[in-house]
Amino acid sequence: MSSSPSATDSSPIADPAPLSLCARMPHVPADRLVAEMVPPPRFDSVRFSTYIPDPNQPSQTEAVQILESFAAGLGGAHAVGGGRRGFLGFGKAKAARTPAGPRGVYLDGGYGVGKTHLLASLWHATPAEPALKAFGTFVELTNLVGALGFQQTVQTLSGHRLLCIDEFELDDPGDTVLVSTLLGKLVDAGVALAATSNTLPGKLGEGRFAAADFLREIQGLSARFRPLRIDGEDYRHRGLPEAPAPFPKEQVTRTAHATPGASLDGFPELLDHLAKVHPSRYGALTDGVRAVCLTDVQPVPDQSTALRLVVLADRLYDREVPVLASGLPFDRLFSEEMLNGGYRKKYFRAISRLTALARDAKGLTESD
Repeated sequence: MSSSPSATDSSPIADPAPLSLCARMPHVPADRLVAEMVPPPRFDSVRFSTYIPDPNQPSQTEAVQILESFAAGLGGAHAVGGGRRGFLGFGKAKAARTPAGPRGVYLDGGYGVGKTHLLASLWHATPAEPALKAFGTFVELTNLVGALGFQQTVQTLSGHRLLCIDEFELDDPGDTVLVSTLLGKLVDAGVALAATSNTLPGKLGEGRFAAADFLREIQGLSARFRPLRIDGEDYRHRGLPEAPAPFPKEQVTRTAHATPGASLDGFPELLDHLAKVHPSRYGALTDGVRAVCLTDVQPVPDQSTALRLVVLADRLYDREVPVLASGLPFDRLFSEEMLNGGYRKKYFRAISRLTALARDAKGLTESD
């Protein structure tokens, strides 16, 4: 594809040329992967004090109180006897492992009730240095295991005081078993856990992932979690917002040249490139990128490609990177078969997040 405007366009083009995500092959050291397991920029400043409970939903106020107490209880010595342990947490500290009672909390609620806000607030409120706390989505955790290997991931995280897992997913039995086994090792090593879940879209009348499903799938760990029900209106029942109309290809290209730090890539070429980069590196792929400009957006051809795009959409959303595109609107990315299949919640989330980023990108064209 060309990164120049059409021959009939006489508008001046600023230097330097736009970045290209397709030209990047980031190498991410293991220590950076773990160091980046913190609440995303959208949740940098959230705290329990900034969560405004709905006065008509007392469970929201109760959840804040319980989580504040949970965070306070994680101060002081590590659960297995203080400080970091040896490899995999084995050794003399073994007999002093996990105290009685739940060492985990599970936030059970529909979309739009502030579960991620509360989870990030718990991370911020836990009295431990950032290096002893980890925050990531379920997908990021599975990607970490894929990048480091299971044993190295256990060794790396077992010295932490708290692991927060956002959007716990049960749509892949293999990943569920993997993460459940990992969490069992970490609980034995004294790590406290907190998790939220992803609501299945399109299931009117359900409105929540359901604590019973979560606890059943993590069988051996269920006694370690205290479910916290957070009631509230499920905004996902209102359906997905309509995606904004795409821009002409020439305008996307022109805007990419005029926007400092913008990238410019053809959508099909970017999808091909994602197959060459491990998903754990998609965050690094966007380092320094202020806006993503895409031309020729078209339906995603297959499920493997679609799942990679979901991860990229999550990383762009976490970093609040606007996306300007030509071609099809984002609500036409995935086929009906995909949207009705086992990974549908991921695809609906990607559509919702890309749509929000597309709206954010509208301002880029105003000075164009």
